[in-house]
Amino acid sequence: MELLSVIRRWALRDQLSIREIARRTGLSRNTIRKYLRGDVVEPVFKLPERPSKLDAFAEKLSGWLKLESGRPRKQKRTIKQLHADLVALGFEGSYGRVAAFARGWKERRHQEQQTAGRGIFVPLIFQPGEAFQFDWSEDWAVIGGERVKLQAAHFKLCYSRAFCVRAYKLQTHEMLFDAHSHAFRVLGGVPRRGIYDNMRTAVDRVGIGKKREINTRFAAMASHYLFDTDFCNPASGWEKGQVEKNVQDARRRLWQAMPRFSTLAELNDWLEQRCQALWREIPHGSHEGSIFDAWESEARSLMPPGAPFDGFVEYGKRVSPTCLVHFDRNRYSVPASFANHRVSLRVYPDRLVVVTEGRIICEPARLIERSHHVPGRTIYDWRHYLAVIQRKPGALRNGAPFADFPDAFKQLQKHLLKQPGGDREMAEILALVLHHDEEAVLCAVELALSGGAPTKTHVLNLLHRLIDGKSASAGTIEAPQALALNREPRADVERYDALRDKLQEARHAS
Repeated sequence: MELLSVIRRWALRDQLSIREIARRTGLSRNTIRKYLRGDVVEPVFKLPERPSKLDAFAEKLSGWLKLESGRPRKQKRTIKQLHADLVALGFEGSYGRVAAFARGWKERRHQEQQTAGRGIFVPLIFQPGEAFQFDWSEDWAVIGGERVKLQAAHFKLCYSRAFCVRAYKLQTHEMLFDAHSHAFRVLGGVPRRGIYDNMRTAVDRVGIGKKREINTRFAAMASHYLFDTDFCNPASGWEKGQVEKNVQDARRRLWQAMPRFSTLAELNDWLEQRCQALWREIPHGSHEGSIFDAWESEARSLMPPGAPFDGFVEYGKRVSPTCLVHFDRNRYSVPASFANHRVSLRVYPDRLVVVTEGRIICEPARLIERSHHVPGRTIYDWRHYLAVIQRKPGALRNGAPFADFPDAFKQLQKHLLKQPGGDREMAEILALVLHHDEEAVLCAVELALSGGAPTKTHVLNLLHRLIDGKSASAGTIEAPQALALNREPRADVERYDALRDKLQEARHAS
């Protein structure tokens, strides 16, 4: 290219002869004439067309590459596998030739997509209260001193661009429902339409075009809040580009300096406050003022959220003979009277509710453990087993549910089990919890232990005094340091002689 530029300057600008240019460059005069005659500015080299062994299989390979591009990543065939399949059809070329063809095909396809409809977008505008967009993201935080991966739920109003973020440990139905309840509370109302991708918690099956089989519980939640659902086309994240951008911005604004909190609830409180503070700091862009200013005008167009949706997921379970129900690798105790019975388990983000015959029998706190290397845990409530130990008091000695007794009950048990029949007496004292307030029973046990007489009779006496409002401690008796007799006894041995004479007279009379 540089030599051609020099030849053109010497010939056309400096008016040098072709002979002189040939002498200076070492090129033939015919070559110089060809460059100058054709008015060539940039040299072009024609590559000869050489036949390839792949030409006969080019159409077949192109079809395979197009088919593989539409498959999931883990199901795609590699180029080596495609080369092996071509060899099976009679191809005699090398793997490198197939790889080069595949690279060229992918480049041409990428250019077509950039110049076709997929690479061109139309700006969108929304009316106040018209729509919101939702998406999930994965982020990290330090909870209780441990680095935890969290699932963050992102909501964004399309008009005002007000957003809120809430963190969970899972992306399950109950988490999704809870996120909507809190988002509508923070955003001040419900828009008329929600825009989602085809997440499994909302869509059971993706049909042709816009046809979707919506999950029953998700449809119930949308019906409760009175908003329409709109699902994007598969792999078309730009259809909800506002919340997709919010996911990227949140990583920089919220998660870049990894948050540190003792509990997940404290983290969510901070996220809520931080998002509302950012509304005032971030300019809207399309309207004057900040996001908060636009949200104030949009809030009047939102529907009132009403009562929160009861967003539980229900499962049918059978209680084991050890009074346990299993859920998510963990076991939770239920009252012993429901052992071997069928119950309904309602799952919430933070608790489980066990229901049978239309009434709630217990509400244990839910445990969520993401690591599958940690064995499942068993959560006992010793109160659930009180009916069992009335018939089997010996289970108190090694019963797993009773390892978490209050300290006062542990001390009482240690004292009573040293005595014969102490396990039965301990079981009867614990049974008082079924009929009286647990704090009152515990207080009576503590008073009995401090009095040095921890027996069932003493505990009952103290408990009834506490219930009746009387003083649990008896009044003190003031006794003198030493007792003194009013009439001191005399030592008189003559009285024994008189008694002996009377005994002898009685013998003679008989």
